[in-house]
Amino acid sequence: MTGAADTPLRAALRELRTTLGLPVDFPREVLAEAAQVAKSLVLTGHQDATDLPLFTIDPPTSTDLDQAMHLERRPHGFRVHYAIADVAAFVRPGGALDTEAHRRVRTLYFPDGKVPLHPTVLSEGAASLLPGQTRPALLWRIDLDAEGRTVATDVRRALVRSRAKLDYAGVQRQIDAGTAEEPLALLKDIGRLREEQEVARGGISLDVPEQEIVQRDGAYGLEYRAPLPAEGWNAQVSLLTGMAAAHLMAEAGTGILRTLPVAPDGAVARLRRSAEALHVDWPHHVPYAQVVRSLDPSRASHAAFLQECTTLLRGAGYTVFDHGELPTPAVHAAVADLYTHCTAPLRRLVDRYAAELCVAAVADREPSEWVTAALPGLPKEMAEGTRRANTVERECVDLVEAALLSDQVGEVFDAYVVDVQAQEPTIGTVHIEHPAIVARIDGGTTKLPLGERLRVRLTQADPGAAKVLFAPA
Repeated sequence: MTGAADTPLRAALRELRTTLGLPVDFPREVLAEAAQVAKSLVLTGHQDATDLPLFTIDPPTSTDLDQAMHLERRPHGFRVHYAIADVAAFVRPGGALDTEAHRRVRTLYFPDGKVPLHPTVLSEGAASLLPGQTRPALLWRIDLDAEGRTVATDVRRALVRSRAKLDYAGVQRQIDAGTAEEPLALLKDIGRLREEQEVARGGISLDVPEQEIVQRDGAYGLEYRAPLPAEGWNAQVSLLTGMAAAHLMAEAGTGILRTLPVAPDGAVARLRRSAEALHVDWPHHVPYAQVVRSLDPSRASHAAFLQECTTLLRGAGYTVFDHGELPTPAVHAAVADLYTHCTAPLRRLVDRYAAELCVAAVADREPSEWVTAALPGLPKEMAEGTRRANTVERECVDLVEAALLSDQVGEVFDAYVVDVQAQEPTIGTVHIEHPAIVARIDGGTTKLPLGERLRVRLTQADPGAAKVLFAPA
């Protein structure tokens, strides 16, 4: 662990914000508009759904709560109620809040805080689906058959009131112990059915252990964390809604999709070579998705291969369509269906627009002019916002890695070679278990053994440079 008062790390995090040109403080007029609308919001057209006993599932410290759900069993299947924060109720098109949101695009997360998309008076207050508070929402109702297939979809504006703020670990404990009440216990049933539907349509979810920055007792550290099953089930509800939204927009003829092309043959061939090097069995007649689902991420070679698999999921973007003409490609290759982002409007700009398009589609009316006017520019805005968010995530991990190892230059660690550059087999990436480090290795004149264990020596760790470098010991 590196102390929170560690001056080089603190200084490096401040410098990263400056280098990336990130907005930190909101302009005065934005704060004033947010405070005013939070205090005196006037709502029209929201039905009263406050009797629906919704609950949220988020990390324990989260207060920007986008989603709340209620699950119920029906005679021939299930009903999913999914309430999404109605951010459009608070943001005046063309106003200061709207303009600033288009500048920020996404909430950015740092170890020592975040750069929010909206002022916290909204994102963690008046617009957040906090328990015990009446809030405006886009209330989805999705009916599923007994196998988990969608049979009916509806979304409309409503006033909702969450009853409980739950966290993933607590949900997992309740479900495993059999003490969860039915609306929560059904998360497992519905989640598993949706996972089976994902398999049937050829979709894939990568269960890759991720580096995670943790803070304990005022100190930062890194851990590898594999998602809990409850997180996967919860993600399936979000995916379900994103697919339902995409199909509504497709039927209406206007929308914005999250798209991902099928990986080119060359990328798949490279992945097959990695599987061979890592001793992962991949018969030629077996689809990639089936191989991935057979892997055990707790095994080092399998975890390394899963990390390699992420290369096939790169290249996702946002694609606008109009006049009923779907783009090419229209589907998201990993989802294996039409898909859009619509469930996190407090933290991601595009979701507000996708939700408005879906409400208009269900009501059988044309979308608002402010929505259609913004659509052409959204893909470029979201691409830049996503690039910035990915940079922040990677650079923050690099900084914490360097701070953790800054006094251990010259020491030797046990590592696993998880990637080797095709053109330069002496350059690659190593995975160190303790501490949880994924870093670059320069073998000099030594060809790196992909998938093999290797003793490595730390040659560089500078929080100011934000880089960690190893060499074979």
